[in-house]
Amino acid sequence: MPAHGRKPVTLAWWLPFLAAILAVATWGCGGAAESNILIASTTSTYDSGLFDVLLPAFTADNPGYTVRVNAVGTGEALELGRRCDADVLLVHAPEAEEQFVAAGYGIERHPIMYNDFVIVGPGSDPAGIAGGQDAAAAFGEIAAAGAGFMSRGDDSGTHKKEQKIWAAAGVDPAGDWYHVTGQGMGATLRAAAEKAAYTLTDRGTFLSMRGNLPGLVILVEGDPLLFNQYGAIAVNPENCPQVNVEGAQAFISWLESDAGQQVIGDFGREQYGRSLFVPDAGSGGPR
Repeated sequence: MPAHGRKPVTLAWWLPFLAAILAVATWGCGGAAESNILIASTTSTYDSGLFDVLLPAFTADNPGYTVRVNAVGTGEALELGRRCDADVLLVHAPEAEEQFVAAGYGIERHPIMYNDFVIVGPGSDPAGIAGGQDAAAAFGEIAAAGAGFMSRGDDSGTHKKEQKIWAAAGVDPAGDWYHVTGQGMGATLRAAAEKAAYTLTDRGTFLSMRGNLPGLVILVEGDPLLFNQYGAIAVNPENCPQVNVEGAQAFISWLESDAGQQVIGDFGREQYGRSLFVPDAGSGGPR
C-alpha cells in the first residue's frame, strides 16, 4: 500500500485534466476560437432589429460560425477594434473608418448599405421646421427657439453627423435646451419622446420604434447632408494577432454576396412598406 494510505494515481484520475488541457490547446490552435465571430456595431443596426434577421441568415449559410454582437456607438466600436476586442466592425462614420484603416487597425473598408438621417420632433413643432429639407437651417431654428434637443453625445456615427450639422449651421449648441443622453439611438429617441424634444436619428431605427415613440414625427428629411453610409471592416491581424480574421472576412464576404444584400434589402419592406437599409456593396469608397 502506498505511504500514508494514499491511493495510486491512475489514468482515469488524470483524464479530466487531460481533456481540459486538450480543449485549451484546441482553442488556442484554431478550433473553437475560429468558429466565434465578435462584431462591434452601432446601436442603430441593433435597435432597428437588423441583426435579428441578418445573423440567422448568415449562420444558416455558414453553420460553422457563432456570432456575437457588441452594440455601441461607432466611436466606441472603432476603439474596440483598436484594442483588439472585436473581429469585425459594422459602423457608419466613413471618415473615421478610413482613418482607422489608414492607421493599420483595419484591413479594408467595405461599403455595405445605407439609409438616411432624419430630424424628428414633437408634432407641435415649436421651432417651426416641419417640411424643410435643409438640415443646417433646421438646427439653426431649433437653437434660435431654444427648443429642446436630445443629443446622443457618445461619439457615435449619429453624433458625428449631428456635430457636422451644427457646424454647418454656425451654432455651438449649449444651454438648458440642449440635452446629452450619452446613450444609444433607441434610448435617445425614447428620451426625446418623453420630453417632447427634437433629435437626429437614422430613419431605420425611428421607423422600427415609431409605435413606442408617442408624439414624435419626422419633420426634416431629404438633405444630401443626411446621407448615412455603413461600412464593414475586418480588424487587422498584424495589429491584433488573436483576432478571427477568417471569420471576419467570411462575414464581410457574405454581407457583400447576393444572399446578404437581399436580406438587407428585404428588411422592413413588408412591415414598413420600404426597406430600412439600402444594400450598396461594391459602391466604392466613402459617400
